[in-house]
Amino acid sequence: MTSAVKVKPGFRLAELDLERRLADEASYQQKLRKLQIAMLEVEEIYRVERRRAIIALEGWDASGKSGAVQRLIEKCDPRWIHVWSIGRPSPEEQGRHYLWRFWQRLPPPGQIAIFDRTWYGRVLVERVEGLARPKEWRRAYDEINAFEKMLVDDGVRLVKLFLHISDKEQLRRFRDRIATPTKHWKMSAEDIRNRAHRRDYLSALDDMFARTSTGAAPWHVVPAEYKWFARVAFAKTMVKALGKGLSAGPPALAPEVVKAAAEILRPKEMAALGLAEPEHATERVRPK
Repeated sequence: MTSAVKVKPGFRLAELDLERRLADEASYQQKLRKLQIAMLEVEEIYRVERRRAIIALEGWDASGKSGAVQRLIEKCDPRWIHVWSIGRPSPEEQGRHYLWRFWQRLPPPGQIAIFDRTWYGRVLVERVEGLARPKEWRRAYDEINAFEKMLVDDGVRLVKLFLHISDKEQLRRFRDRIATPTKHWKMSAEDIRNRAHRRDYLSALDDMFARTSTGAAPWHVVPAEYKWFARVAFAKTMVKALGKGLSAGPPALAPEVVKAAAEILRPKEMAALGLAEPEHATERVRPK
């Protein structure tokens, strides 16, 4: 089953089955193309109906987050999707509430925002690295739940995913990045140092899932040991979650467009297209 795992009570990240994979590249390409077209249709509906969505993405270093995002939106119109790559807070952001910088990046009507790293840094890296005091990161669970509920209640579709890989696979990918010149930009000394804290991160992640996977904003975890499977599972989860409750297919023409079309199309053409003539239509010059 090529989909992410929805977090339920008692979930433990270390128990996730990471052996899920696709049979071959042909199957991968076929599934991915279908999902990319579906994502384009979802984006168009969000634009026309002025809906808003947020994709909150977390995962281990080298788990394939950027690659999954790239494949998901490859065929989308870049004007209506914005990817925010979240790193260390800027000098302007430091000293403010940690959610402040995310408020500045919330999507306007008609757009989808993708956060590559999120406000969950408060209960992950800031907790593990001692950048936030215990009373601060413990308080953050309730703050985050309130923040997300407020977004959902305001009509934002929020989807949260975590990409999970094993320690062994992460080390293999690190070695590949170090050995491949075109991948050097993907590595940092901090990525390597963080490996020493993997056990602490596992504990923080289990707490995060238990405390913040809510009815309004549940977590989904993608087994990402094998990239083809991860990209398809990620895209499938996105399309399903963002498309829930939407009318399938392209949006209907706006009434004013139908009315204007009657000025340039013959009645037979209008009928063939399934467009009703506007009421009280007056005589007008038709193209010959």
